[in-house]
Amino acid sequence: MSNTVNVALVSVLFCISLCIFYYRRLKKNKSPEANALYTDALNSMVRGEKSKTITLLKQVVKNDSNHVSAYLQLGNIIREENPEQAVKIHQSLTVRPNLKIDLMVDIHKSLAIDYEALKQLDKAKIEAEKVLSLEKRNLWALSYLIKNAEKEKEWDKAANLSKKLKKITGKDNNDSLAEFEVYKGLEKIKEGDLDLAKVYFLKAINLSPNHPKSYKYLGDIYAKTRDLVKAVENWESYALKDFKNGFQIFSKIESALFDLGRYSEVENFYKRILDNDKKNFQAIIRLANVLEEKGERVEAISLLDNFLIGKEGDVRTDLMKLKLLIPTSTPIELSQKLDSILEDLLGRNNE
Repeated sequence: MSNTVNVALVSVLFCISLCIFYYRRLKKNKSPEANALYTDALNSMVRGEKSKTITLLKQVVKNDSNHVSAYLQLGNIIREENPEQAVKIHQSLTVRPNLKIDLMVDIHKSLAIDYEALKQLDKAKIEAEKVLSLEKRNLWALSYLIKNAEKEKEWDKAANLSKKLKKITGKDNNDSLAEFEVYKGLEKIKEGDLDLAKVYFLKAINLSPNHPKSYKYLGDIYAKTRDLVKAVENWESYALKDFKNGFQIFSKIESALFDLGRYSEVENFYKRILDNDKKNFQAIIRLANVLEEKGERVEAISLLDNFLIGKEGDVRTDLMKLKLLIPTSTPIELSQKLDSILEDLLGRNNE
């Protein structure tokens, strides 16, 4: 009886061993085929053959259900048309055992992008944070979370993440750090705390001396506290550092200099702007006005004429010239000049 039991036990163990042997052999036989199909799928992806890529990836996972990379890519491709399905595919991978860190990073990154496609930004943020917890120096996660912090106006968080990014890349991002300080300053202005706002703007200038906005808002604070000398200094710095938008504070500078009894400095201010930006139309128009007010109408017209060289049909400048010519022209001459301007304007609209 005992021998019979022993024989039966040995037979069972032999069958189990045989099954394991053939299972492993079958699994080994599948892997090369699955890997070859996966390579073909990646090549199709590079060529932009979306349908073929999906077909090949499905064949890969059919041959090898443990091919996590194939599932990952399949979800990424499907996301464009069906982000909900992409989430299901990628979410199913998170419960797989014994995954390598780099695969886990890719899975959570894909989930973050899936959720962003679905406008589920809170979930996307959570997945990006998981990526960063798995890989502290992940540039994608840091960049993503910085942008997220900016959207949520979490300036301290954005600044801290930006500092980490700077340490990793070695790239100077002081302009971004200065921008965050500016935003913090603007929030303090809304709260009525001008002193703390000033601290943030000065910190921004210290981080990035050429950051224009810092000077603009600092000038506004000094103007509110009636320190017009410092207001003008900062506004002028803003105008000389941001030629595109500097015109926004031209009238403020003129008004402050008038209040300070230094209106004669307005002309030199606009000349400094034009020394650095000869095509600054707003500065040209305002300088022409200043010259006219001084009675230097010929000089004002000459300034506009020089600007018009190679710029036929600039209506804005033509109208300014017309204004300057009013005191010295007859009604008929003015009417002819106005007709000419209107013809140019209508001609361009019909082109």
